Amino acid sequence: MNKANRLDRLEQFMVALITSRADKNARSLPIRILLKVLKHLSYIYYAVIQTRLWLYEHRIFRYHALGCQVISIGNLVVGGTGKTPVVEIFARNLQKKGRKVAILSRGYKKEEPPILERIIRKLTLREMFEPPRIVSDGKKLLLDSSMSGDEPYMLASNLSDVCVLVDKDRVKSGRYAIDKFGCDTLILDDGFQYLSLKHMVEIVLVDKTNPFGNEHMLPRGLLREPIKNIKRANFIFLTKSNGTGSEEIKARLKDLNPRAEIIECRHSPRYLQNVYSEEKKDLSFLKDLPVVLLSGIAVPAGFESLIENMGGRILDKHRFVDHHRYTQQELIDIINKAQRQEAKAIITTEKDAVRLPMINRHDVPVYFLRVNIEIISGKEDFHDCISRICFH
Repeated sequence: MNKANRLDRLEQFMVALITSRADKNARSLPIRILLKVLKHLSYIYYAVIQTRLWLYEHRIFRYHALGCQVISIGNLVVGGTGKTPVVEIFARNLQKKGRKVAILSRGYKKEEPPILERIIRKLTLREMFEPPRIVSDGKKLLLDSSMSGDEPYMLASNLSDVCVLVDKDRVKSGRYAIDKFGCDTLILDDGFQYLSLKHMVEIVLVDKTNPFGNEHMLPRGLLREPIKNIKRANFIFLTKSNGTGSEEIKARLKDLNPRAEIIECRHSPRYLQNVYSEEKKDLSFLKDLPVVLLSGIAVPAGFESLIENMGGRILDKHRFVDHHRYTQQELIDIINKAQRQEAKAIITTEKDAVRLPMINRHDVPVYFLRVNIEIISGKEDFHDCISRICFH
């Protein structure tokens, strides 16, 4: 087993561990000890997060204001809320209203220079003056997914006339977007915890199917901040909803944040597209089709149930860790197995599609499922949010 596979297995083990509920009787002594250690570490993490927030709120740490609209779209938990389509719908609507939009991302798991070079750049302050990576200048794609990260590349591919920039320092990338591209509206992708840049509008996503995980902070759970911190939000997007059975979670969110508007939405599948061509298939193509599923996302169960609900006959599921970058051999092995299973197609997510390597094998076609956000309640609040940003 190579190093990458060992790291993937370790990550899968840790994710399964920290997302688990407390069940002392069903676990071995070493696991119980490890969970106890993680829980105590989460108390330390809680103290650090709340201290940092207090320092910003009392102006000991300084916010930066760039003189334009800054919209933060983020969440309380690590991954899995369906954030990227929400960022897309905001960028698209703001651009249609005449705003010059830039999306600022840190580019999670983008390709980085060797660690020694990164240390030298940090010590010599070179990275402070280096420009951000420009994924799209609003006219054309300039970087691939390995250099930009999955989400920025996907957003840049789907949004024309929207700039997409990647840098850990989003104050710097925000200034660059304003000075070089004339942007007047900045969207912080995954920005709820990014406090250096002053947010004008705070949008927080909550996954209806699993709102706060096991409700523990990192590293015992998936919470980046205490649940009570959702009080900072101006709007709450309740994602992955089916339009029913939301009363309990809505009531809890209202208790936590009485002033925030709650907008309920779902991920609506639109079509299938061949990963290696422009060929598109209507969703009816899936009816009774024997398929193999491939995913490397935080919560694959939602994607898998979508395919099943649309009539796909699932023969096999290949799950990898979130943001896994596939090798040619991995994909060839999956195609070979799918062929033996007599699958007619391999179906993956749009996020995974940007990480698939080029291959010459087309005997089992590979399609990604294109998904859009559909607002099912709170449309007026959404349009009010867009208007508030546009005419502030």
